[in-house]
Amino acid sequence: MASITILLIKHKQKKDGTFPIAIRIIKNRKPSYIFTGEYILQKDWNDDDKCARKSHPNSKRLNNLIQKKLSEAHAQVLEAEAGDNNLSTKQIKKKIKRSGGNTSFFQLGAERVKNKYLAGTFSVAHSELSILYNIEEFINLSKTKPREDSIQEIKLRRKERISKNRKQGRNTLKEVAYFSKMKKLSFEDIDTAFINKYKSFCAAYLGHKKRTITNQLIFIRTLYNLAIKEGVSDGKNYPFADDKEKIRITSGNKIGLTKEEIVRIEELALEENTSIWHTKNVFLFSYYFAGVRISDVVELKWSDFVDGRLYYQMNKNEKPVSLKVPDQARGILELYEQETSSTTDYVFPFLTKANPDDKEDIFRKTRNATDLFNKYLKRIAEMCGIKKSLSNHISRHSFGNIAGDKINPLMLQKLYRHSNLKTTIGYQANFIHKEADDALEQVLNS
Repeated sequence: MASITILLIKHKQKKDGTFPIAIRIIKNRKPSYIFTGEYILQKDWNDDDKCARKSHPNSKRLNNLIQKKLSEAHAQVLEAEAGDNNLSTKQIKKKIKRSGGNTSFFQLGAERVKNKYLAGTFSVAHSELSILYNIEEFINLSKTKPREDSIQEIKLRRKERISKNRKQGRNTLKEVAYFSKMKKLSFEDIDTAFINKYKSFCAAYLGHKKRTITNQLIFIRTLYNLAIKEGVSDGKNYPFADDKEKIRITSGNKIGLTKEEIVRIEELALEENTSIWHTKNVFLFSYYFAGVRISDVVELKWSDFVDGRLYYQMNKNEKPVSLKVPDQARGILELYEQETSSTTDYVFPFLTKANPDDKEDIFRKTRNATDLFNKYLKRIAEMCGIKKSLSNHISRHSFGNIAGDKINPLMLQKLYRHSNLKTTIGYQANFIHKEADDALEQVLNS
């Protein structure tokens, strides 16, 4: 059982000589503090009775406030520990601070984005920050303004935001701070009607496809579940329970290149050391390793290659990977070997100017490189007479398409770095059509 007491924090004196009054929680000898927001001079504080002396001009009001906060803290601790006696002091502190439902959807969302950002998961932090901006646009939408006018204004605000980030450099924590002050959307406001209207808004005003909308609903559901867990919401309007709003993740058709189309790219003559030449090499290198993610390829260093094998850790799930270097990939490595001076150098040149001690700078330059690749891959497709839409992820689809049903699913699971065999089977099903084609042929031509 945690113990709770009120005390003066004497090592945090303000310039006016006052000290903060705080609630201290101790469990398993580990303390945690919740500051009440009230300050007092030491001469006006009674250490024995844990209250303000009568010498304080507002002692009665202050003592009533202290007792109220102390009672609320006791009640929250009892409730929290009744549900889980293994809670740490930090978890109890968080539950007390969350009590009363005063934390808005935006504030909790900002806290999650901040945690993702500080953990170095920049892609998740930025995508979830974008969702917060979308929801802000939705709740501020004018019901009287013509739809086209609203769409143009939303586009303009987004354009200005992107332009500012490019010119001044993106300050994610500043954007997080903006949402952490926003109190106008409570979790009780987010019910089934809200979700249905938001889905319509995303489609009609933002032009989002079904999968993009689904990703946003997953984020909303994740935050709502967190709000219920931490006592921010009682969950009575929870829109994802039972048959209310079922989130279904659908997958579109995955189309890969054929072996003949891969050969066309391999044989494409390009001027060396140009951006399009590097793009071709990175794309093929990814394909030769069963569709290693392009972002992982960009971050490869010469130290990742030992005794003819590639050893690296995937950014997406931090899984270690070890694969023999195929002859085709070896040929690409030889094109870049003469440019290296150290095993810590990057194989491909896109991160040479990145700050090695700044994870966000590496992320940003990697993302810029992948955007560049998508641009040049379209040009490569045109030059090779390939009608399919060529993008970074197509290297993975191409390997799957060419592999077909020739390779055991367990081996494909290893090559794809999938955690679950079901994922591999579901993924590979996109590229195995023989049985269905034969059945169709049999019916039509029998």
